[in-house]
Amino acid sequence: TLRKPSSETDIENWASKHFNKHTQGLFRRKVSIANMLAWSSESIKKPMIMTNDRNVKKEACEIFKLIQMYMGDRRAKTDQLNVALEVATKGWSMQGLRDELYIQLCRQTTENFRYESLARGWELMAICLAFFPPTPKFHSYLEGYIYRHMDPVNDTKVTRHIRHLLQRTNQKKPKLRKKPKPQPKEHHGVAISTYAKYCYNKLQKAALTGAKKGLRKPSLEEIRHARNAVFSPSMFGSSLQEAVALQRERYPERQLPWVNALKLQVDQWKIPTGLEDPHVPASLLKLWYRELEEPLIPPEFYERCVQHYESADAAVAVVQSLPRLNRMVLCYLIRFLQV
Repeated sequence: TLRKPSSETDIENWASKHFNKHTQGLFRRKVSIANMLAWSSESIKKPMIMTNDRNVKKEACEIFKLIQMYMGDRRAKTDQLNVALEVATKGWSMQGLRDELYIQLCRQTTENFRYESLARGWELMAICLAFFPPTPKFHSYLEGYIYRHMDPVNDTKVTRHIRHLLQRTNQKKPKLRKKPKPQPKEHHGVAISTYAKYCYNKLQKAALTGAKKGLRKPSLEEIRHARNAVFSPSMFGSSLQEAVALQRERYPERQLPWVNALKLQVDQWKIPTGLEDPHVPASLLKLWYRELEEPLIPPEFYERCVQHYESADAAVAVVQSLPRLNRMVLCYLIRFLQV
């Protein structure tokens, strides 16, 4: 359910309480909150958020440069995926850096009228949300920021401003004998609202599940998968309703979620071959059930299941009272295991 976000005033109030004081120029003039929340091509000399953690102070400035590299606003020595891997790994391993990272992403995607840079900023936010959420104190701010960009009206504003800047650039150019190369009048990329909707859903899920579990750091393959998931949603970690909705586009006749391949192959909707070891699809099936956004038997039925574990009639009654899709999937699983 979409919640109405806090107002812009609340956000600026939050920033005024938590932001460091930044200065600029020879006379060290104080940078306003509005400017600190807007895109910048310059690096930062200290974190945006006040902190006493020395490691966070150091990493905050480095991660801002990495964000600029990923967005194409700063020259990078490596490719995009490796930059994203470094950003996600830093945020995943340092909890104190997460809010700083997200506020920097909000800044670099605000008043940014170069579409390629803007889209990459949102893409990086989507990747980070696949591995860790912000802290609870910053959650509502990030939620509100993302929510406001879900409106397609913002896409029109961005396109209009980009077109205006291109027109101004063309008017300033001196007349040349040689015919210049034609320039696009507007971008033809993915709407920013598409990125925002995806990020909103990832934020809600991340707030419930927390950061990526285990001791193993994010891998390059996981980064690639997280980036592709914006346009190729995964059947894993989704709700039953989302899984069936995704499936309906390709297999409209199937009413139950389709899972019988390796995870990455399933996400690419490829039917695998050569699965000689039965443990492979069995493990995948268990993984799919384990990663459902909500358990197959919803939490509100838990007490009834515990209280009536010895009664077959009561168990059947619980199954009959499940939502239709949950009931179908559970009954199919039981039948599959019995046959």
